[in-house]
Amino acid sequence: MSNMSSPVTSENKVSPAPTATGGAAVVAASTPPPDMIAIKVDGKTVFAPKTTPDPITGKPIPTTMIQACALVSVEVPHYCYHPKLPVAGNCRMCLVEFGTPAMGPDRKPVMNPDGTPKIAKSPRPAIACATPISPGMEIYTNTPGVVDMRKGVLEFLLINHPLDCPICDQAGECKLQEYSVDYGQAQSRFVEEKVHKPKRVDLGPRIVLDDERCILCSRCVRFTKDIVGDDALGFVNRGSYNTLSNYPGKPFDNNYTLNTVDICPVGALTSKDFRFQMRVWFLKETKSICTSCGTGCNIVMGAREEKIYRYEPRQNDAVNSTWMCDAGRLNYKWIGRADRLKEVMTRSLGGSAYASSWSVAIQQITAKLTAAAAGSVAIVASARQTNEELYLLARLAKKFGAITDSVPRLGIGDKLLVNADRNPNSTGARLTGIAAAPMGSNLAKIADGIRKGTVKTLIVFGEDVTKHGIGADLLAKLETLIVSDILPNATTSAAHFLLPGCAHAEKRGTFTNVKGRVQRFMKAVESPGSARPEWEILHELVFNVTGQNGFVSIEGLFNQMASDIPAFAALKWAGLGDTGVTIQI
Repeated sequence: MSNMSSPVTSENKVSPAPTATGGAAVVAASTPPPDMIAIKVDGKTVFAPKTTPDPITGKPIPTTMIQACALVSVEVPHYCYHPKLPVAGNCRMCLVEFGTPAMGPDRKPVMNPDGTPKIAKSPRPAIACATPISPGMEIYTNTPGVVDMRKGVLEFLLINHPLDCPICDQAGECKLQEYSVDYGQAQSRFVEEKVHKPKRVDLGPRIVLDDERCILCSRCVRFTKDIVGDDALGFVNRGSYNTLSNYPGKPFDNNYTLNTVDICPVGALTSKDFRFQMRVWFLKETKSICTSCGTGCNIVMGAREEKIYRYEPRQNDAVNSTWMCDAGRLNYKWIGRADRLKEVMTRSLGGSAYASSWSVAIQQITAKLTAAAAGSVAIVASARQTNEELYLLARLAKKFGAITDSVPRLGIGDKLLVNADRNPNSTGARLTGIAAAPMGSNLAKIADGIRKGTVKTLIVFGEDVTKHGIGADLLAKLETLIVSDILPNATTSAAHFLLPGCAHAEKRGTFTNVKGRVQRFMKAVESPGSARPEWEILHELVFNVTGQNGFVSIEGLFNQMASDIPAFAALKWAGLGDTGVTIQI
């Protein structure tokens, strides 16, 4: 529905409203614009678009009742309908009453005495998810008849549904619970024994199915077949004994299976990873970005007491629609690993490492860098660092005439969301000038410089360079090795100055995805021990070494970066919003 144009109602005639596509809605008039239809929703006149994009093909298809109602914020309860899936029309929860202009024997509209068309109310209701709107139509979503129909549908859905809300993972997010309260009956008239179906069915490596909870909405079937292209799920048996099942002998296993847990309106499909871990109403939700590849899927992090429990996709039609891959969704447990780097460490030449403090370490690093000769410094900065951090590193590099680079990470992409670039910010690394062209081509030059003795100081942020041609033997030749990272590795073990950094969940910043979309993410949990966001560390070093002061807030730093780097020109932190802005790359 986010691709639909904005409606025009009889109540917003004064000024045009912005549309989802960036234009402006037409001011309401006596007749609708050519691309819109005049209808009424619960007595409110609205001009709705004639067509909307098909969720699969993108081709225009007639706008339906449920879409028109949503445009004016009138809720029509539904289970099987999903705006990103083909229409099934099998739950009947979205039944509404409607009327259309009455036609006379001459096939002309019958008019009321006041000159308005006479509306002939249909004797039968319609499912709002599949019924197209037509000129002059009136939709009634809250009549006594509609209320009774909803009660009846819910009564049938609850007949065989188990009363296990206290132990169901979907509790708190369950549409069956919500609609039962909003539209259902207080008591059940069903006294017979419920039909029992398979429980705790192992569908595949990440999904557990409880068939007794399934309401046969078929969302999971349509998503798997039409979005992923893996026709792996279907219904077997008949009547009250219908059950969801995977293809016989074939586990339900593709890289998008956990999306079926998101779109399941009840607790039938559950994630093995999140199952019985935490009640959802205890979770603090934070808007963020997936860092597993260059797509930059928009996500919501669910955390409690400084522990992350799950990632869920967040809708952004310009990036990931409402989906995300399983690999990215499960790529969060490293954030809470017990061996996280938590303390500032320093090491004298030839000596052992010992704990230090930020003030002492920054002072000592400043002294080392201030004394460094031009051309004697090299910087390896991960393309998993934020735009702001890469920008600050680039300013350090300019001071010393340092050779810089980032480490490329390549994998296998797919046709849906997974990108072959496994770095979340390769574009940002290139735009800030840190990454070489092609990325990684300067790593051999840095290694050669260390070998020849021309590179005496190496700054490494977020990489284990021993895996990329700069081995421990070369690191031992350096006079100064400054490393910031999150987890221990061979490079951190050799560091003269070890600065514990933060995961993206522990700070704020921006990434630029492979299509040039600049997106911001927010802080979800606190960092462990003395770990600090890398941009804070770099801000101090840039000021101490170059004398160039900067902003001490991430908002000010981003705005400063945008004014210095042409590709980010005209961007402001506040203007990025929750879904980001695309730039030319």
